[in-house]
Amino acid sequence: MYQTIRIEIDERGVATLTLDRAEKHNAMSALMMAELTNAAKALGKDTSVRVVVLTGAGKTFCAGGDLAWMKQQMAADPKTRFVEARKLAEMLNALNEMPKPLIGRLQGNAFGGGVGLASVCDVAIGVDTLSMGLTETRLGLIPATIGPYVLARMGEAMARRVFMSARIFKADEAKSLGLLAEVVCPADLDRAVEAEIAPYLNCAPQAVARAKALARRFGPRIDDAAIDHTIAELVKCWDGDEAKEGVAAFFDKRKPGWML
Repeated sequence: MYQTIRIEIDERGVATLTLDRAEKHNAMSALMMAELTNAAKALGKDTSVRVVVLTGAGKTFCAGGDLAWMKQQMAADPKTRFVEARKLAEMLNALNEMPKPLIGRLQGNAFGGGVGLASVCDVAIGVDTLSMGLTETRLGLIPATIGPYVLARMGEAMARRVFMSARIFKADEAKSLGLLAEVVCPADLDRAVEAEIAPYLNCAPQAVARAKALARRFGPRIDDAAIDHTIAELVKCWDGDEAKEGVAAFFDKRKPGWML
């Protein structure tokens, strides 16, 4: 059914949603974004599912957006750019509003959009060996469509420490920033995830869904206007000289013109 993700549901109703492009460090292609959106909607409607665990195959949780996909958008017409940027925004929104608890199981690094995925989880647990970073500005881009979710997770003051600098930070700092709820050694990751799952299996599913919706209702506002603004900002970046230079430098394996 899916080409870039896997879904496994156990007898308890715990669904494991796995990013399955290990050879690409689970970079999010247009197909993966569409499949994640569909999966979030399907799991949200499935009454047999009690909890969803989001994780990645291989060594990396998610390297962010697929730069080959981004390069294609820079050469596309304006209408196509907006349509493609909306795919990323709609995916994040679908996961964020999914009426099931979403637990992030970060078995490896998370960069760019991978930080966005961690931010839409209700709780994220990571291994102590991982690194994270909002690396977009290094490429002449900005953390646009993920921005509302990252800011909701960290708060503005914390976010501004890492939002613009593309600085790579380790798991302990990610916890202090609010991105990770717990940091564990790799051998303890599944135990820690199970500890987060267990309480939900004693809760009324509809009450859990309504409680999550209430938290979103009174949390930081991420409405259609905010999402549309992030899409417009991403498209502006794709159309700018810096993004073209940054992405070209990545593929040419050279430094972009602004890097010392």
